[in-house]
Amino acid sequence: MGSLQQGDLQSGGRNINGRVVSVAGTPPSGGVISDSKHFDGEEEYHVERKPGWKNFLSYVGPGFLVSLAYLDPGNLETDLQAGANHGYELLWVVLIGLIFALIIQSLAANLGVSTGKHLSELCKAEYPTLVRYCLWLLAEVAVIAADIPEVIGTAFALNILFHIPLWVGVLCTGCSTLLLIGLQRYGVRKLELLIATLVFVMAACFFGELSYVKPPAADVMKGMFVPKLRGQGATGDAIALLGALVMPHNLFLHSALVLSRKIPNSVRGINDACRYFLIESGFALFIAFLINVAIISVSGAVCSSDSLAKENADFCQDLTLNSASFLLKNVLGKSSSTVYAIALLASGQSSTITGTYAGQFIMQGFLDLKMRKWLRNLVTRCIAITPSLIVSIIGGSHAAGRLIIIASMILSFELPFALIPLLKFSSTATKMGPHKNSIYIIVISWILGLGIIGINIYYLSTAFVGWIIHNSLPKVGTVLIGIVVFPLMAIYIISVIYLMFRKDKVVTFIEPAKFDNVTQNQMEGGHLSASGRVEMQPVPFREDLADIPLPQ
Repeated sequence: MGSLQQGDLQSGGRNINGRVVSVAGTPPSGGVISDSKHFDGEEEYHVERKPGWKNFLSYVGPGFLVSLAYLDPGNLETDLQAGANHGYELLWVVLIGLIFALIIQSLAANLGVSTGKHLSELCKAEYPTLVRYCLWLLAEVAVIAADIPEVIGTAFALNILFHIPLWVGVLCTGCSTLLLIGLQRYGVRKLELLIATLVFVMAACFFGELSYVKPPAADVMKGMFVPKLRGQGATGDAIALLGALVMPHNLFLHSALVLSRKIPNSVRGINDACRYFLIESGFALFIAFLINVAIISVSGAVCSSDSLAKENADFCQDLTLNSASFLLKNVLGKSSSTVYAIALLASGQSSTITGTYAGQFIMQGFLDLKMRKWLRNLVTRCIAITPSLIVSIIGGSHAAGRLIIIASMILSFELPFALIPLLKFSSTATKMGPHKNSIYIIVISWILGLGIIGINIYYLSTAFVGWIIHNSLPKVGTVLIGIVVFPLMAIYIISVIYLMFRKDKVVTFIEPAKFDNVTQNQMEGGHLSASGRVEMQPVPFREDLADIPLPQ
């Protein structure tokens, strides 16, 4: 028997890595092509090509699931405060943040597709033991920091709906998410569709309010394309916006979610998969961008209105998730608080699901451990509840709102420890082979990444030095705090520099297998249909990730 171009079938249609093996010109979703091939003058086999839109639909899912994290309570809080405090002046942060998010999310997807491993697994393979455990701890902290806004947002929603104390709502959040995960057995797709529908109901409400308040188009466009950081707290609010938009645990999540898809082990199949995931992520993030812009614009337009009632003006001075429902009264009237609370509840729960999966992949990749989803969620949620509970008891809704901003800033400071490995791995042939980033992508992604890292370090340094100068603590206490904090800042900067300049040593890329000899037994062993057509085996690339609740 002759040879197949671009690799044939082995071990039931898979190579040793479990990826679908493709024939020449095979489309990426495991379909078959329509061209006829002769094998050394023997029998002609016809292979059918699946339509392009069907191929694309088979990849839809990971990008939209990840994009829900860009509409979580942390985003809502930072958007609302950015609009109330600075009008439209921070819209450029949202634009740059989501452009950068699209770039790095597509890089994360490409990394998973091209290597067959997700980001945490590659970190485990590449870095020494101490560095690996430090990166794991930082990734876990990022998941917990991302869970804090979900906890507080859900507690705010329960407070609005049932008028229960905020701290009681915080305690209830642990049970609510476990209940949601338990309901997945009755239909994951239906549950996720319901959550997404509720989130987009809130988005529709803000779009409706946007058409009512009619913010000046010139001011909106100016805020979107003219960078400014004016006014007290503008830098902190901008960093919080970036932290809420570009979250480190999303990089681990997206690089793993794509592995649940059926991707042929060929250069063309991998390239097609990367392109489809880019299109899906771009569409999902564009919707998230419009929603974030609408929220900031509504908040800025209402809070800067000359006809604003005194009660609402007081809300704008201290705008939190708990008091933001008044922004929708023009559209929803008296029902605004109920609809807003339901959508806020859905936003928190949907984001919690993505955080649970991210934590699962992080633990599995770094430590080769896999916990049950309910146990993983319970551990993360219990840790996240502790600071939320303390703050809500002591400081109430105002302090809880500030805690969301602090959690978003923590995510921004955590970003380099997921971003730098991603940029380095996706730009090197040792990990990506011929699928590594082009020079243009490398330059753009590093410029944006270093810009965010530089802003973080600048803000961290100036904010702490300003606090040291103006605080009212006794000098002894100030000196002790400085002795502790300054070495930590130095360690942070040294760690970032280490990750940037450390040379990758481990080669993980494996060339797509090329099988030149297909024996008669292989061809008779189920690889040909009764009609004499070559059929691709639709098996997942990573069987250990095949139980991810996404359409297969």
